[in-house]
Amino acid sequence: MRPVALVDCNNFYASCERLFQPRLRGKPVVVLSNNDGCVIARSNEAKAIGIAMGAPWHLSKETFKRHGVIVRSSNYTLYGDISRRVMRILSTFTPHLEIYSIDEAFLGLEGFGDRIEGHARDIRRTVLQWTGIPVSIGIAPTKTLAKAANRLAKRGNGVSLLMTTDAQSEALAQLKLTDLWGVAGRMEKRLAAIDITSPLQLRDADVHVLRQHAGVVIERMALELRGISCAGLLELVPQAKSIMCSRSFGRAVTARRELEEALSTYAERAAAKMRRQDLATSTIQVFVTTNPFKAQETQYTASTTITLPVATANSTKLVKAATTALARLWRDGVRYKKAGVVLLDLVDARTVQADLWTSPDLPRSLRLMQAMDKLNAVYGRETLSLASSGRKVAWALRAEKRSLRYTTDWNELLRVA
Repeated sequence: MRPVALVDCNNFYASCERLFQPRLRGKPVVVLSNNDGCVIARSNEAKAIGIAMGAPWHLSKETFKRHGVIVRSSNYTLYGDISRRVMRILSTFTPHLEIYSIDEAFLGLEGFGDRIEGHARDIRRTVLQWTGIPVSIGIAPTKTLAKAANRLAKRGNGVSLLMTTDAQSEALAQLKLTDLWGVAGRMEKRLAAIDITSPLQLRDADVHVLRQHAGVVIERMALELRGISCAGLLELVPQAKSIMCSRSFGRAVTARRELEEALSTYAERAAAKMRRQDLATSTIQVFVTTNPFKAQETQYTASTTITLPVATANSTKLVKAATTALARLWRDGVRYKKAGVVLLDLVDARTVQADLWTSPDLPRSLRLMQAMDKLNAVYGRETLSLASSGRKVAWALRAEKRSLRYTTDWNELLRVA
């Protein structure tokens, strides 16, 4: 059996907030979603006093104040940078790495034999020492069992091994069905209908019955719980099929110029992300919508698609297309709450074909985009941007309690008195 390790950063967003603010350690900390909407991350102390995931901020202010809860707005720039540092460290411990999410990665640990637990503890110690982020590591023959082992590692000393059948049975007996990777309330009910109410029962169930009543995903989960791998490591990131940039506004937008600025900004961000993957697009979709929770206001949702003659990775061309799309969508007297840009039909930017009348991006255009990307990488996102994106954006996301971007912005570096 080839061991697979799941490395999961503990309470990642809250841990990132504590890195440069030691006074937050030992105190309940929560992180809010975009526009300071609801709780999306909690420290252990916040969980202990009963703060629920998804708790709305505007309804919880008094409760949080009473319990001394520290509230932070989402700081994805900081979280993303710390995540990249953690993943780089993990890549030095094994050549087999699958980055699963911003705070999780699967590692192939074949060949370590009896040294595997010690190697895992070295990983955990190094990540903590070099980044300050605590991690838990679960090791097992399959991804599903590794996920279960990781859950137990969080409850214990940080590392859990489930490489034998006895260890797996003992571990699964401690878990609920919804503790398993991918089993939520609705699936729990479907499994209960066929008398499966625990992980052990799921593991030992007839796979043909599972496929008939719960689908092939649950069938594979049962096989993985038996130690039969159904999902190997994805070490190569597959080429994206589409790229989207979308945000809710900090306040309703009623001016066309402001909506143009927002869509220009989103088109620029999507284009930059596309260029990092050496891709180009020939199709851009733009959508706008009002706030569905304000029924007393005029409701409007619409989208349109612009097809370009030749695929491009040039921000100026994509911003122009987004502005053209807005001309089709705009309605006076509407209070827009959200807009977005989706880049479709992505192709390798190095093999873009011209048509009879239009050429691919010229070398001068490519050099301009490369220069913009390099400057923004060094000095911070949108240090250099197109004028159509605006500079003072009143519609931007509301983040009244955001901490500083300590590692990615020269103006927000940590200052020591």
